[in-house]
Amino acid sequence: MNRRVLITALLFACLSLFARAHGGMVHVMGTVTALSDISITVETTDKKTIEVALTDATTYENGSKPSTRKDLKIGARVVIHAVKVKDALQAHDVRFSEGTPASSH
Repeated sequence: MNRRVLITALLFACLSLFARAHGGMVHVMGTVTALSDISITVETTDKKTIEVALTDATTYENGSKPSTRKDLKIGARVVIHAVKVKDALQAHDVRFSEGTPASSH
């Protein structure tokens, strides 16, 4: 019994470190379906629609290169690291790549 308690305690300690390593950020992954100057709407990999607010402090990365909001397009694949502010998500950084082009066959 003591062994189970110890293993459980170690598991929770590891999970706690993992959560802190991500800085309490929420990860939104999927495809951009709508854009405005103040938000990005993403259809996630599990087919949910999530709107994430943009701020002046939001950073952008296209592939591995620094980028801007203007380079982001509908259809791009994104990974957004966001923080929860009240009941909304606010983008800290947006990493994206161009969407897969339609097949020409």
